[in-house]
Amino acid sequence: MYILGISAFYHDSAACLLKDGEIIAAVQEERFTRKKHDSGFPTNAIIYCLKEANISSSEISNVIFYEKPFLKFERLLETYLAFAPKGFRSFSMAMPLWIKEKLFQKSILIKELKATLGEKENWKEKLLFSEHHLSHAASAFYPSPFERAAVLTLDGVGEWTTTSFAVGNGNNLKILKEIHFPHSLGLLYSSFTYYTGFKVNSGEYKVMGLAPYGEPKYAELIYEKLVRVNDDGSFQLDMSYFDFATGLTMTNKKFNDLFGGPPRTSESKLTQREMDLAASIQKVTEDIVIKLAKGIAKETNEKNLCLAGGVALNCVVNGILMREKIFENIWIQPAAGDAGGSLGAALSAWFMHYKNERRVSKKGDSMKGAYLGPSFKSDEVEIELKKCGASYKKMPRIDLIEEVASLLSNQKAIGWMQGRMEFGPRALGGRSIIADPRSSVMQKQLNLKVKYRESFRPFAPSVLIEDLSEWFEMNNESPYMLIVADLIKNKRKEMSIKEEALFGIDKLNIPRSEVPAITHVDYSARVQTVNKNTNPLYHELISKFKEITGCPIIVNTSFNVRGEPIVCSPSDAFKCFMGTELDVLIVGDYIAYKEDQDKLLFDNYKDKYELD
Repeated sequence: MYILGISAFYHDSAACLLKDGEIIAAVQEERFTRKKHDSGFPTNAIIYCLKEANISSSEISNVIFYEKPFLKFERLLETYLAFAPKGFRSFSMAMPLWIKEKLFQKSILIKELKATLGEKENWKEKLLFSEHHLSHAASAFYPSPFERAAVLTLDGVGEWTTTSFAVGNGNNLKILKEIHFPHSLGLLYSSFTYYTGFKVNSGEYKVMGLAPYGEPKYAELIYEKLVRVNDDGSFQLDMSYFDFATGLTMTNKKFNDLFGGPPRTSESKLTQREMDLAASIQKVTEDIVIKLAKGIAKETNEKNLCLAGGVALNCVVNGILMREKIFENIWIQPAAGDAGGSLGAALSAWFMHYKNERRVSKKGDSMKGAYLGPSFKSDEVEIELKKCGASYKKMPRIDLIEEVASLLSNQKAIGWMQGRMEFGPRALGGRSIIADPRSSVMQKQLNLKVKYRESFRPFAPSVLIEDLSEWFEMNNESPYMLIVADLIKNKRKEMSIKEEALFGIDKLNIPRSEVPAITHVDYSARVQTVNKNTNPLYHELISKFKEITGCPIIVNTSFNVRGEPIVCSPSDAFKCFMGTELDVLIVGDYIAYKEDQDKLLFDNYKDKYELD
């Protein structure tokens, strides 16, 4: 039986295909359209999923959508009635779109399915709907390596729910408690994302990355004025400070007055205030999640915890949660946001609607390393590179690994595209930019010359699993780059008194360890462990780099530039390579050096990215 899961129409549209409960393919629509956080119907993602499974549309038993549109419409109406007449402007702007499109989403879905997959099938009969947070919970529990577990989901808002906790056991998953809109930890964090000048729904990780440069000076003020937290972690916001329920912005004048002025203008200079605000909301978020986890552990007596929802992508919180040892084991869905809702919806249909038996793998989770997207055969790669006008050569695998490891050790920044593309927001060695972590200037150079983004943004280390404990204060695997851990003390560099006295971004250029390119200002790093069973080629590359340098770590960041999705195809990879200051491109068996490329071609691509 094939089940197709879909998330769409809000942000990060995606599709997932199951075969008898096994995940065959999952991918975000943005990777094909090149429109970041694409919210449109995932036509391309669906077509890819069927192609990967080599099936026709007639073989799909069910299509399941990740949430229930009528419940969302109910929230819109009830929110307006609760706050009326305040918020009439935003209500009047939203209502025509709902009446024209979203209220009749079932009809729209059927229409789009017919356009994508053909009109022969009765899509109306095959179409099912899940609930938003149930989809999140299912995406967290069913692929996990646990027979039973508590499940915590946190995000901005689904239909009504913003936070839920459930218990999963075998094929059964039951939501026990919920917190409802407008009381939302995700929206509280997004309010500070907005206030510090970053884009909501995509800039939250920038706030997380900025937090270590500041002090949580405003944490007590946030507790005093904005959010009341109960002993079990449940919480309520004081909505008089926020505008997201009724207005067109996240915060209002009362919020602005509380923190000393209007929101930072996007792209303007970051000040110590923004750093301290980031540190403060990060601290409050950590505190609330820990309280929630303790409350769930006390109520359920479960030993395992699964996490999903956008807040579960806060890897600093995850690291603290792991170190607190509230639960014996924690597993986090790598596509924790709305894209992962497509997966959770499909899994909920297989296990809850059809009540199929669930078998937990003894080898780990069932996500296949999150390598669930498109791959390209050698001849397909060459065809695309030729069309792009690339100058390249083909290498045997053993020579390619030797060459790339050598280039890395000589401080070259490399675009690395191999195998199937990752599902979720993290590049995990399938679509990555890689570099030498020992370089004291690599972080700043990659940010400014390759990624074209803020210089403070940290980079992640990919480390051989067998060398993990020799470098980081953690013992558990972290294959999805979702946990922050500290470097062990003997790898750190002591700061001088003068260096310790620095504030904010002035800390950035001070090397803090033997691997400064991946060491954040607080000696932490967002760790990806690399296992030869999951990604043998990537493991082989890092092992060769270790053989040359003695270092079992390389820098890993997503293969894209600011404002664009991670690359999907060889053509995407070449365009990004040419439009940035990457030195080398590797796609499958092929290698291209920047100095070998046509100068006119280079100028054309460079102009494109500079205008972005």
